[in-house]
Amino acid sequence: MEQAEEEEDETSDVQSEEESEDESEKAKGPQAVIQIENPNLAKPKNLKARDVDIEKTSELSRREREEIERQRAHERYMRLQEQGKTEQARKDLERLALIRQQRAEAAKKREEEKAAKEQKKMEARK
Repeated sequence: MEQAEEEEDETSDVQSEEESEDESEKAKGPQAVIQIENPNLAKPKNLKARDVDIEKTSELSRREREEIERQRAHERYMRLQEQGKTEQARKDLERLALIRQQRAEAAKKREEEKAAKEQKKMEARK
């Protein structure tokens, strides 16, 4: 039995020496110093439904927060614009009223000219 144990010890010593040699071979060169992983490699984050923490709120980055604020401000401005509460909306409505007035005057003038032409035609026929 003792011989079997000694043989096992010897084989385990040989195996451990081989492993240490493999480790020393791996540690040679710049690979031993530099251990780089690809930073662009997107590691899949598969979460199971039971593992997801619903209460956890994720922090938004500065850019994401600014983009959301910008979108909200634009939406708020457009709502005010539709209601006519902004300075630009007031100016637009004034211009629109002026244009409508000019068009109404032009249409009235055309109608008067048309009526005058018809009146002249009627007088010429008589």
